[in-house]
Order: sequence, then structure tokens, then C-alpha cells
Amino acid sequence: MSVTWWGVLGTSAIAFALKYLGHCLPEKYLAYPLAQRVNTLIPVALLSALVATQTFTDENRLLIDHRSVGVAMAAIALLLRAPFPIVVISSALTSALLYHFI
Repeated sequence: MSVTWWGVLGTSAIAFALKYLGHCLPEKYLAYPLAQRVNTLIPVALLSALVATQTFTDENRLLIDHRSVGVAMAAIALLLRAPFPIVVISSALTSALLYHFI
């Protein structure tokens, strides 16, 4: 087995252990306001990191391309308080058109 697979198995075991320990914690420790704020912000941070890495990187390079314009269009639509389906459609359409014509 390669080093990569050992890393994958080790990371999986650590993730499982942390998730299991989270379910075993008494509720009184999770009822603190700080713990609740952190737990609500973790998905936002993870999704933001995913969007950033998928938009601005290609393997080992940083780049600005049609995906960046799509994310910018989504940000503009959100600032204009557009409904979520409109945000997604406008972003995808902008990115697809730019990719097709450039």
C-alpha cells in the first residue's frame, strides 16, 4: 500500500473519531453560545474554501477565467437580493457564455 493510501486511511480514521466524539459529548458542552456560533460558521467557511479553490485554481496554478466571472455575477445578483435560482442561473449562464465565446 502506498503512502497516499495510508494518509487517506489515517485521515478517515481521524475524521470518524472526531465525529464519534462529537456525538458522545454531553449536551451541556455544546450549549455554550461560542460553540453554537462556531458550529454555524464552519459550513460557511468550508463552502467558501471550496468555491475559492474550484474557481481560482487549476492543479498547481492560480488563474482568472470564465469561472471567476461567474462567481462575480453571482455576487452581484446576491447584492441585488435576487432569489437563489436566479443567482445560480445567471452565474452559470454568464460563465457558459464566456467560456463558449472566448
